[in-house]
Amino acid sequence: MSIVGVVDVLRGKPRNPVGPDGRMALSDHFRELRARLIRSALILVIAFIVAILFYDQLLQLVTHPYNQAQVTLKEKGVVSTLVVQDATGGILLQMKLCGVVALIASSPYWLYQIWAFILPGLHEKEKKYSRLFACVAGPLFIGGVALGYFVLPKGLEVLISFVPKGAVSLLDFTKYFSFLMRMLLVFGIAMEIPLFVVLLNLAGVITGRTLGKHRPWIIIGTMVFAAVATPSTDPFSMLMLAIPMVILFMISEVICRILDRVRGRGTHRTDQWADDEVSPL
Repeated sequence: MSIVGVVDVLRGKPRNPVGPDGRMALSDHFRELRARLIRSALILVIAFIVAILFYDQLLQLVTHPYNQAQVTLKEKGVVSTLVVQDATGGILLQMKLCGVVALIASSPYWLYQIWAFILPGLHEKEKKYSRLFACVAGPLFIGGVALGYFVLPKGLEVLISFVPKGAVSLLDFTKYFSFLMRMLLVFGIAMEIPLFVVLLNLAGVITGRTLGKHRPWIIIGTMVFAAVATPSTDPFSMLMLAIPMVILFMISEVICRILDRVRGRGTHRTDQWADDEVSPL
């Protein structure tokens, strides 16, 4: 394939006439999808190569929560060390770490490619909601990941402290890395839940009044979710996840009530009067 052909594949321009409303032939849709997938894969490969070049710094970033927990564990007399098993364990760890970092680092690009492919098929109202979601979801997820990274040393400290005195805790590096990723992912996704509540309100599924009515159960459910979702067993990690979620739920309830008031939703509801109350009519 010539250079011109490669450029055409990467561009994914339609070969058939595009309708006035933006409609395209099915073959052109597949051609566009192929181009976006190839471009995303190339960016992912580039990010992977860059991650390999900065492997030492990335490894230091990953082991920082464990090293922080080690300070307190040594004071308690608990001996723990990270180990890499098998002859291929080191290179597999490097590939896994760099692969995850490349996937996260390139996520703004490939998420945009997914969004740009779906966007033409959405209505104006749906486009507005998708832009709102894209602007708010990213910072919330990053904030949740940062919170999980801050809480992680305490969770590791509590878990490893159960090791009996005189015994050495050999923590497999691969399992530790999986534990770290799971912890950060849980915190990141948990911060997105209140955003989905607001989106459900915008879609007319729930109202701010309904959220206020069930607020005690929402708080209890949040506490249960935080206790189950956090991999560690300490109450500190649970509360550090539950408290921000409750605060975000409160903010989402206020936003939903404001949106309901602006739209006039609930003006003609009948549940505001008791069953035996005399009608104003």
